[in-house]
Amino acid sequence: MPLVHSLPENLRHVHVMGIGGTAMAALAGMLADAGYTVTGSDGQRVYPPMSTYLEQLGITVMEGYRAENLDPKPDLVVVGNVVRASYPEAEALLASDIPYLSFPGLLGAAFLEGRQNIVVAGTHGKTTTTALTAWLLEAAGRDPGFLIGGVASNFDRTARRGGGGAFVIEGDEYDTAFFDKGPKFLHYRPKTVILTSVEFDHADIYRDLEHCKESFLRLMPLVPEDGCVVARWDDDVVASVASTAKAELRRYGPGQDWDGRIEGMDTSTGLMRFSVLHEGRVFGTFETPLVGEHNLYNQVAAVAALAREGLTAAELAPGFLSFKGIKRRQELIGERAGVSVIDDFAHHPTAVRLTLDALRLRFGARRLWAIFEPRSNTSRRNVFQDAYAEAFGAADLVVIAPPRDLERIPEAERFSAEALVAALRARGDEAFVWGQGSSPTAEAEEGAEEIARLVAANACPGDVVAVLSNGGFGGLHRKLLAALGALTQR
Repeated sequence: MPLVHSLPENLRHVHVMGIGGTAMAALAGMLADAGYTVTGSDGQRVYPPMSTYLEQLGITVMEGYRAENLDPKPDLVVVGNVVRASYPEAEALLASDIPYLSFPGLLGAAFLEGRQNIVVAGTHGKTTTTALTAWLLEAAGRDPGFLIGGVASNFDRTARRGGGGAFVIEGDEYDTAFFDKGPKFLHYRPKTVILTSVEFDHADIYRDLEHCKESFLRLMPLVPEDGCVVARWDDDVVASVASTAKAELRRYGPGQDWDGRIEGMDTSTGLMRFSVLHEGRVFGTFETPLVGEHNLYNQVAAVAALAREGLTAAELAPGFLSFKGIKRRQELIGERAGVSVIDDFAHHPTAVRLTLDALRLRFGARRLWAIFEPRSNTSRRNVFQDAYAEAFGAADLVVIAPPRDLERIPEAERFSAEALVAALRARGDEAFVWGQGSSPTAEAEEGAEEIARLVAANACPGDVVAVLSNGGFGGLHRKLLAALGALTQR
């Protein structure tokens, strides 16, 4: 059966291919909440927190994209963008009469039509800003719908329909599916867009910055004239994109109509005090666990968007103070032997720099380790080889794991951990390549064991160890806490 653009009649059973991704798992939760029977498959083992989330929903993940996953026959299949047309399950789907659509296509048709949709887009800050905006609305009693590309600690779901008029959604610029190469956010029916940044990323699908910019330019005409674009105006690329919109523009950033300033930082409680300024006057002063200049302006953007919805500073203040953050965003996952272990999703060099700068502000003069896994399609390429050398400036010690799964990347385009470490050392930084394991082809878990052992042997009480990866890093966090814990038992 051909691709569909609306929901089939008498829909009961929905099967989700690629269910282990954060957004796909979130969609599975929304479908389950709506009363549908949900099954799912993924090409590999699904790791926490998404595996835990799916288990709580009662959804068993079928491992491997096998044709038999479509038996019993579902009423509709949602195809994630990680799925290739050559996979046996996809081939079986295309040969069948089962209707199918993409994740964004289903989301738009089933949950976004007729809503006041706030789409958070940009290279950086999407997940945090989406979760924060949703929570500010929730804490103000507005019962929003939302879909967050990560696990927000304030909610027991990464997505829900909600009963209020607003729906807050993370607008991903990655392509939609093997049968739809446009960015996901084109399906999201925006009334308001928050545009945080536009940089080159996703080197597996975009050629360069101009190619990335084209996708964001396609988003602007979708915002109606009575809508709003909240744009980081001190970013020239963002400004050039947002200026094409016919909607109201709310400009934020240093020196803009909507600005912010850090008033103070309490390193004992982890709370930052900040003010939001509108046209030079204080709109409100708030306390928040989100620290650093990048989070300051993510929060300014949320205020600018929600003030347009009529929320006052008094209504917003409880949400800022009670926001608990996002899993894998500067998340303190444990302390052993006086060493704090932080988990963060950062992998683009800008995100690495901003994250480490924020941790420096949060933890003051404590010695800061940065352990980085180049795992994403972009970070395993040398397109940002030089930029990474500038990204680790706030760290005292840097550990780079060797990149893996390089077979599909031409040798001349591959990222080099050794070259990065050499560049860092030339700057006077202390840097190492660890995690090679017993051989260059060692599995990630073996490499993680080596890193955990070496960090535990060299860490001192008071150190902060930030683990930066967009994947599971071979279970490094668990192994590191265990290795540090063993020190206290000697």
